[in-house]
Amino acid sequence: MIQRDVADTLGEGTLWSARDNAVYWVDILAPALNRLSLDGGTVERWAMPEPLGWVAERAGGGFIGGFKSGFAAISLNPLTITPIGDPEPDLSYNRMNDGKADANGYIWCGTMDMEEERDSGSLYRLAPDLRWQQMDSGYRVTNGPAFSPCGKWLYHSDTSRRVMYRFARTADGIADRQPFIRFTDADGYPDGMTVDADGHIWVAHWGGGRISRFTPDGALDRSIALPARQITNISFAGPDLDRMFVSSAATGLDATPHDGGFFEVDCGVRGMPTNLFAG
Repeated sequence: MIQRDVADTLGEGTLWSARDNAVYWVDILAPALNRLSLDGGTVERWAMPEPLGWVAERAGGGFIGGFKSGFAAISLNPLTITPIGDPEPDLSYNRMNDGKADANGYIWCGTMDMEEERDSGSLYRLAPDLRWQQMDSGYRVTNGPAFSPCGKWLYHSDTSRRVMYRFARTADGIADRQPFIRFTDADGYPDGMTVDADGHIWVAHWGGGRISRFTPDGALDRSIALPARQITNISFAGPDLDRMFVSSAATGLDATPHDGGFFEVDCGVRGMPTNLFAG
């Protein structure tokens, strides 16, 4: 566990930045943005004005963030936040939850009901020209997405239903949503995910205290237990993409010293480079 002065209420959205040699992740409910420098191991934390579900690096510098109020450009040192737009102005109870850029420079991200009572969440795609499009709907708790190295598949979960879906990538976006991996009660709930260089899918177990690796055909390959109970997101990092970092949450728990911690895991495999947003 990375030693810090604070635990995350709801750690999420892990992101490797080769440009900064650092791992970023959000604390959605604090709300805050964290950065772990791999140069010296220092951790910095920026308070945010509202819940922040994810950040994605921009090719031209800075970040795009998924706030409760929608998309915004973020710059650090000094912190500046410039709103772009809200895809759901009529859904005041929704917020952004998880998202990342694909190899084509688009951002894919999901929204969800903050109370986790309505199936009001959707999957969106933000284009480099800063226009967004609803790609799927009817989610209670969106998580993911992740993209296969071959470019054929997009993975995205509805955590509350314990199901990960697989979509076929098309020239226009996605098609043919199919249930791909289902979690049992003993597994907990599928949370954030990433894909390694072999095309295997790594999934965080909310309520399951572990991360698991699944083969490209959806078979369980192996699991790694962690001391936190609510594991939320996974990212490969480092110049060789052979270091794995994992976030967790303490919300709703009588927390132990590990709940809400940020972990480095020796998993023995390499990840894929971070995609940058082209806008």
